[in-house]
Amino acid sequence: MNAKILSPTDRTRALEVFAAVAQEGSFSAAGRQFGLTPSAISRTIDRIEQRLGVRLVLRTTRALTLTAEGQAYLAASRRILTDLNEAEQAIADQGAPRGRLRVSASLSHGRLCVVPLLGAFAARYPHILVDINLTDSLADIAGGDADIGIRFGPLADSTLTARKLGTSRRVIVAAPDYLEKNGIPQVPQDLHAHNCLNFNFRRAEPTWPFREGEHTYALSVSGTIEANNGETLGQLAASGVGITRVGAFSVAEEIADGTLIPLLEDYNPGDIEEIHAVFAGGASLPARTRAFIDFLAEKLR
Repeated sequence: MNAKILSPTDRTRALEVFAAVAQEGSFSAAGRQFGLTPSAISRTIDRIEQRLGVRLVLRTTRALTLTAEGQAYLAASRRILTDLNEAEQAIADQGAPRGRLRVSASLSHGRLCVVPLLGAFAARYPHILVDINLTDSLADIAGGDADIGIRFGPLADSTLTARKLGTSRRVIVAAPDYLEKNGIPQVPQDLHAHNCLNFNFRRAEPTWPFREGEHTYALSVSGTIEANNGETLGQLAASGVGITRVGAFSVAEEIADGTLIPLLEDYNPGDIEEIHAVFAGGASLPARTRAFIDFLAEKLR
């Protein structure tokens, strides 16, 4: 195939246009970003497809849809543009971290533990713009969805770099009003008579682990409500709905002020979840990324 060789500037702009079309879902919306007409945007996509010899975008009167090849090209485009921006930003930093930093964190941990630190970080690094997204969906760091992801538990194998930020233990809690009405469980087996609020993550069966001496075992529990995050379960428990087992960070304030009471601590197996920052590492790691990770490691430990 005799493909026309584009200049680096033309090819970079083509990648930017394609990424904008994929993000906006229309030629006109993408065109507004670059001050171009929809037909000019369409011609840019046509030239990319002709050069590659594959269809990247399926066009209908109602929508634009990426083909499988288009999805792969989008992921590559985002990586290339991110690498280019980071390389230029690293040179422009001149020793002072600056630029936009996209951070993805879970709803509960982000709201309770990360967001309260952002003011101090902004005061220390006033030239860094933190763009934080709180969601329980995993951001595709390698695909360019975010610069840093804060993850709990075991990490999947990937090309990303991970740095441990800390750990979180689990605790069983209930409100004083609930315990007054339903009794205080003295041993784990007493939980069978209680409304146990659990996570709705897929598992073989809902169980809570316990330890008696050297023996560790899992106890099946049941209840009337399940949720996808510890903050919600903690709120339900604080309202007197039932007993729950969550990360201690998500109910630390409630335990401190007596709104929630820790239970069965003598049987707590001491299981913890490790907390990591995951990011695309390497020699070209932007100063702003390193600064934020160092700051979290300092504050969250």
